[in-house]
Amino acid sequence: MIGKTSKDQTRRKVHTRIRKKIVGTSERPRLSVYRSVSHVYAQVIDDTKGATLVSAGTVEKGKGAAKDEKRPTGGNVASAKEIGKLIAERAKEKGIKKVIFDRGGYLYHGRIKALADAAREAGLEF
Repeated sequence: MIGKTSKDQTRRKVHTRIRKKIVGTSERPRLSVYRSVSHVYAQVIDDTKGATLVSAGTVEKGKGAAKDEKRPTGGNVASAKEIGKLIAERAKEKGIKKVIFDRGGYLYHGRIKALADAAREAGLEF
């Protein structure tokens, strides 16, 4: 099957095309989103320094869970909203108010949109 590309390969091509135009600076860092099947991750990145300033992910919720509790999933819109609020709060603590949103090659829909809307409601500007 020569010529066939997977969804992830297509997403990566779109992401590299987006990244040619988007660059996070120290004044306005980049809010990057990664979505896996069962989790959502967000990072605020300063590309000029090559440093991650703030990060949040749904994996964090499961770290302190008791043995009998079911591990929480991040593969839903509600979890994405929580991560959006969390990343905005952490960014505001570091003095970051304005960011550039990098959807990571994903469609602006579902979990990606929920995360972005929650971050805006919590005070981030983009």
